[in-house]
Amino acid sequence: MSDTSAPPKYRRILLKVSGEVLMGDTPYGIDTNTVQSVAEDVAEIVKSGVELCLVIGGGNIFRGMAGAAKGMERSSADYMGMLATVMNALAMQDALERIGVQTRVQSAIPMATVCEPYIRRRAQRHLEKGRVVIFAAGTGNPFFTTDTAAALRAAEMQCDALFKGTSVDGVYTADPKKDPGARRYDRLTYMDVLAKDLRVMDASAVALMRDSNIPIVVFSIKGRGNLLGVLRGEGTYTVVAADRPTA
Repeated sequence: MSDTSAPPKYRRILLKVSGEVLMGDTPYGIDTNTVQSVAEDVAEIVKSGVELCLVIGGGNIFRGMAGAAKGMERSSADYMGMLATVMNALAMQDALERIGVQTRVQSAIPMATVCEPYIRRRAQRHLEKGRVVIFAAGTGNPFFTTDTAAALRAAEMQCDALFKGTSVDGVYTADPKKDPGARRYDRLTYMDVLAKDLRVMDASAVALMRDSNIPIVVFSIKGRGNLLGVLRGEGTYTVVAADRPTA
C-alpha cells in the first residue's frame, strides 16, 4: 500500500496508455473491468491534487500500421486508428465520470457531436480546474503514432512528466516476456534510448521529450494503485531523463 504521507513528485502529468492495456485478458476490444480499474487509479491521482491528462492508443480496436501492412492505403488506415482512439477516450470518460471525476475529451479531428475540438488554451484551463482531459485522435495527422501525440500534448500542456503505462514494470534490455534473462533499467538518458533502440516510445516522441526536457516514466499500469505509487516515487519503474544514469 502506498504511503499516503508521501507527496506527489509532479504537479501535472500526461498519462499515455496503450490501447492493448484496455483489452484486459480479452483478445480484442474494450474490457470494462480494466477501464474501470484504470479510471480508479486516475481518480486517486486527481484527488491527490495532481493535474492529469490522458492519451490512449487504439491498438485494441484498430492499428493503422497493421491495416497498411495488409494492403490498405496508409493514410486511410491511420485515420481509422485515430477514430479507434476516440472510442477508447469516450469509454474512459464514461468510467471516470461514473466515479465522480470531471472529464473532457478533446479530439484532434473535429467531431462536435461527441467531444470538444482540441484547443490548447481550453485544455490548459480544464486542467487548472481539476478536470481530466483526454486527448483523442492522435495528432490528427497520418504517419504519426499516439506516442508522438502524447509527447506533443505533454509539451503543449507544459507537463512535468510523461507517464507511460504498459504491461511491464519498466524498460528492459530485451522483452522480459520472451527473455527471462532481460534486465530492467532504473534510469536512462534520452540518447541511451535512441542509441540502443530500446523502443520505449517512437524515436520522434523521445526526441521531442528530450528537446522539451520532460522525463518519461515507464511503469506497469496493470497493478491497482501502481500509478499513485510511482507518482510518489515508490514501486518499480524506469525513468528516462536528461542526466546520466548512476552506476
